[in-house]
Amino acid sequence: MIEIKLEKKVDLKGFTLIEGFPGAGLVGPMSISYIVEKTKPEYIGYIGGDSLPPLVSIHEGAPMPSIRIYYSKKQNFICILAEFALPPELTYELSEKVIKFVEDNGISSIISVGGMPLKEGEEKYLNNVFSITSKKSIGEKAQKAGIKPIVEGISTGVSAIIMLKSAQRGIENINLLVPVRDGITDPKYAELAIEAIKDFIKLDVDTSELEKEAKILESKVNEIINKNKQTHQTFKSDAEQAGPSMYA
Repeated sequence: MIEIKLEKKVDLKGFTLIEGFPGAGLVGPMSISYIVEKTKPEYIGYIGGDSLPPLVSIHEGAPMPSIRIYYSKKQNFICILAEFALPPELTYELSEKVIKFVEDNGISSIISVGGMPLKEGEEKYLNNVFSITSKKSIGEKAQKAGIKPIVEGISTGVSAIIMLKSAQRGIENINLLVPVRDGITDPKYAELAIEAIKDFIKLDVDTSELEKEAKILESKVNEIINKNKQTHQTFKSDAEQAGPSMYA
């Protein structure tokens, strides 16, 4: 069973939830980890449960949950930082828990961040950001910001199911997708994602040091994913290859 636990009572009405579980290019965790590092939001809770892999993150000598929730009252957002790829069989349960958390707390919108693996001959799409949206209004806003809409294709993973449930329940949601080269993690991907997030919320983040710090983050995330493979035999990580497959 998966549960979302807040260790501090906070008013999240009107806030934006930013999430990005590990996937193609590690775009989600790189982007959110950098946002957490630079904006210093408050740690307020976690996602856990006995059905999740037995992983504990160590930060500054202290044990921490591997899926943490941070809160910024100043910038009006909360974010989910996940340091391991979720086993596919838990996708639907986690997606439903996130949607219920959004509804129960009056959160006004969701921004999902992820990578979109490029196929051979699609290098022209590098340095762009694509989107899937739950409502026409947010889709129009994205296009005005230069974010290209996905018009045909398929999407997979936690963010995809959260998007579907958002559309069904009338929740404002945008999935920001950065095209990535197969098997390559590049800090430029996170920079593109963060700059795109700024088109939707007032996020005060300087990305000038991202390249240096992203290399450190990439190493940490890959280490956690590898340990997860070793300690949880039923878990099949797709953190380097998985992600949406779509056509603009």
